[in-house]
Amino acid sequence: MNRMIEALPTPPSGLGECPLWDAQTDRLYWVDIPGRALHRFALQTAQHQSWGLPAEPGCLALVDDGRVLLALRTGLVVFDPASGSCTPLAVPLPYDPAVERFNDGKVDPHGYWWIGTIYEPRDRPAAQLYRLDARGLTAIAGDCTVSNGLAWSPQGGTLYWSDTKAHQIVRLPLGPDGLPSGPREPWCTFAPREPDTPLSAYGGRPDGAAMDVEGHYWSALFEGQQLVRIAPSGEIVQRVPLPVRCATMPAFGGPDLRTLYITTARHQRPADELDAQPLAGHVLTLRVDVAGVPIPRVRATQVPPLQA
Repeated sequence: MNRMIEALPTPPSGLGECPLWDAQTDRLYWVDIPGRALHRFALQTAQHQSWGLPAEPGCLALVDDGRVLLALRTGLVVFDPASGSCTPLAVPLPYDPAVERFNDGKVDPHGYWWIGTIYEPRDRPAAQLYRLDARGLTAIAGDCTVSNGLAWSPQGGTLYWSDTKAHQIVRLPLGPDGLPSGPREPWCTFAPREPDTPLSAYGGRPDGAAMDVEGHYWSALFEGQQLVRIAPSGEIVQRVPLPVRCATMPAFGGPDLRTLYITTARHQRPADELDAQPLAGHVLTLRVDVAGVPIPRVRATQVPPLQA
């Protein structure tokens, strides 16, 4: 594949994350974590909209009744694009926001929203992975420092999940109810950067991800300046060089789900790197040969009530 990588005509984010394609409206959503903003781009009109948020967003999800959910550092909210307002859900915050926040999240084939956290001191694996239902958040897995890379196999029987700090992607077998039915196992591991390794020689660590219909997992390698496509066996079968050092997450979109939208970062990057990489922070686009697995909407019956 030797195709042109372009950028959406929108302002750069500090740390763009969680691109999400809305097939019903041909729009792409994403968040800027340090910029405390939600963005939306309409493919047909090239209209870009953005909204400021009261706290750092980790991820978002769309509900089958039309609502937009956001996972902010301060809690889970329903967001109203018409007014820009956030209404909290009646869900207790499961962590100390001084040291932890919501991070990567995605909806599973059953219509449940899974949300991981990041333990910001990064000195021990204290982050968690949760699943939301009408009763609230349930902890599914832990022993992680930076929860990322959520994706499900096309048939829904396997969950892939990465710990960016550990440079590892694991997989978990799932039962008919969509919950883990066995222990996680290492699936694909990347070499950490040694102290004397120049950044240009570093391959990166697994950040956000997306799944294609052939069961291949696309991972953005943060600081590695590349995307990789990984076969179900765990073998890297394709590398896609990028014009920016720090990609954060790919998402399949477009009418045929064959466009990859890739969020990237520029927050706290060296000045010389940013001078050499003017697309840092922008959403990149790339046409690919294999379509992605569509991301479901959250079932409205699995959204907790609003906070009184």
